Amino acid sequence: MTAYSYFALPVVVAVLVLWKLIPLLLKPLSSKLRLVPGPPCPSWLFGNLKEITNVEAAVLHEQWVAAYGHTIKYKGWLGHDILYTMDTRALNHILSHSNDYQKPAIARFSLSEVLGEGILFAEGEQHRLQRRVMNPAFGPSQIREITDIFLEKAAQLRDMWLEEISVHGDSARVDVLDGMAKMTLDVIGLAGFNYSFDALNASGKANELNKAFQELFGKATNKPSIFAMLRYLIPPLRLIPTPPTRRVDAAVRVMRRIGMELVTEKKAEVIRDMRNPNEKQDGLRSRDLLTLLIKANMAVDLDPSQRLSDEDVLSQIPTFLSAGHETTSNATTWCMYALSQARDIQEKLRTELLAVPTDTPTMDELQALPYLDAVVRETMRVYAPVPATVRVAMKDDVIPLNTAYTDINGNEHDEIEIEEGIQIDIPIVALHRSKELWGDDALEFKPDRWGSLPEAAQNIPGVWGNLMTFLGGPRSCIGYRFSLIEMKALVFILIRAFEFELAVPAKDISKQSSAVQRPFVLSEPEKGTQLPLIIKPYRGL
Repeated sequence: MTAYSYFALPVVVAVLVLWKLIPLLLKPLSSKLRLVPGPPCPSWLFGNLKEITNVEAAVLHEQWVAAYGHTIKYKGWLGHDILYTMDTRALNHILSHSNDYQKPAIARFSLSEVLGEGILFAEGEQHRLQRRVMNPAFGPSQIREITDIFLEKAAQLRDMWLEEISVHGDSARVDVLDGMAKMTLDVIGLAGFNYSFDALNASGKANELNKAFQELFGKATNKPSIFAMLRYLIPPLRLIPTPPTRRVDAAVRVMRRIGMELVTEKKAEVIRDMRNPNEKQDGLRSRDLLTLLIKANMAVDLDPSQRLSDEDVLSQIPTFLSAGHETTSNATTWCMYALSQARDIQEKLRTELLAVPTDTPTMDELQALPYLDAVVRETMRVYAPVPATVRVAMKDDVIPLNTAYTDINGNEHDEIEIEEGIQIDIPIVALHRSKELWGDDALEFKPDRWGSLPEAAQNIPGVWGNLMTFLGGPRSCIGYRFSLIEMKALVFILIRAFEFELAVPAKDISKQSSAVQRPFVLSEPEKGTQLPLIIKPYRGL
């Protein structure tokens, strides 16, 4: 390489960086949110982002709302304004206009690197097409068909814990999060693809897809990264390998290879079934989510222009794995945490569940248990797995408000003017903890509240249960029924079998947020995320 080349390369890189950065640096000066109140900005580079990641989800936002009002702004990367509102009318407007408020480009870029361009990545018409084809796999009749998988794997987890107790005596300290994660991974493997992870088999070896999954999703973080931002802004930087990107790339290759084998195999099965409709189908073949998706995609009455490509179908596999595994395992873990601190609630729930005259209830029988439903709803309120999400305005807009805000000049506004590119936080946990919506006992775990909801809470624009847990509007969670029935099956089996109590003081349990909120023991940081509970067989059995 000549001396000229050595000089030219850094100049080209510097020009490219400036070309990308200068518009970003100037944008906050013209922001329509500049008069909206909010906290001071501690960092020109990171804005308030590091403050947010250093505390539990929603805590800092709640302090800001108390100080500055329901509708505020704070600073993101390079001083960019981020809108944060607890106003239910504004949130309904944003969620119901999903084409106008999409995932930010950097979030989509990060998703695509790991998950491909599946339904979590897709926007606009592509999202509508993917969702239309996938809907049949997530309907009530399909979830009814796979409820026995949920119960079978919950029973296997129960038996694993009973065996562990037998080694220790009358009770044992168990990391409930670990058990839940293994159970839900096994479930999404079987129910999703008729694939056996065998994670609950203590003597079994971790298979190739399981290892790839853990590499992709077991080390997620929400801490701001300069290098990650630069990789998004400057595509040539994506060509520079680092130890984390090498591990992710290797895991993606494994998941892609096995995923394509599954897609090819199931397409062949669907074609055989279409040619021989009277031939008896084998096992789970006809009811796993991937087979149902492929069958719907190959339906003869579907316009060929509406079909998904093999690449689109392949992208749903890591999406199913991440969404169908992480959220349910963490939600059910937090449910056990809540019940371990409320023995009266645990006993009341157990009484209802033991009155069911079968160990293998149907989906409809699980759905008919009112107190189980209230406990699940209250868990999803207080311990929503995903604490918040984010959208970006795709055009200039005016957002209506229920409650007017006062700008820094003292003027009141009953709507918010925003411009294209403004990022908007969608608060989930903070909305669920709002005393104005839920009453003075909003921070307490009280399933009985679901017998008579406050009127204000009924305005929350969620797809399920007056909650934002599964969001709302056209981009609400397509798999929420799957998650809820799986969680109910788990709680049904485990609460009938065990009594739960905390193994450490409650004040020692914290929340560590990445994509989801995981429990973390402050005095045992070397163990990573965990929830240690003392479990013992229920004395009445």
